[in-house]
Amino acid sequence: MKENINALDEIHKGACMGQDALSFVLDKVEDEKFKEVLQKHFDNYDDISKEIEEMYPKYDDGNPHDTSAMNKAMTWSGIEMKTMSDHSNSKLAELLLQGVNMGIIEGRRILNKKEINEEVESVVSKYVNMQEGMCETLKSYL
Repeated sequence: MKENINALDEIHKGACMGQDALSFVLDKVEDEKFKEVLQKHFDNYDDISKEIEEMYPKYDDGNPHDTSAMNKAMTWSGIEMKTMSDHSNSKLAELLLQGVNMGIIEGRRILNKKEINEEVESVVSKYVNMQEGMCETLKSYL
């Protein structure tokens, strides 16, 4: 049971961090097509977050873990610093790919442990597949 809660918390935090990063990056994007692509991925993170929030009460009385204010501030400042002189599609895609790859790694670790039930495994798989799809999309903007 604890493994299910931990998995849901980790994936929820990853989805929230993805939304945070995308919201900071979207302000910098000038290319409308790229902006639409990023907005779609933002919406995908939102869908995963909502799915976890709906399922979470089956496993715990609280709420799934979110990103802390400190993590949000660090994400924002990191993006600001790294895009100060270059906010091209290529640079933004590179930054986002770094975060996406961390999400893929964390999701795959959870799946490889095989300690979660089918329902939780399904949402983790959905998250990983979404991240892998996003990775492929972002590569075309490098």
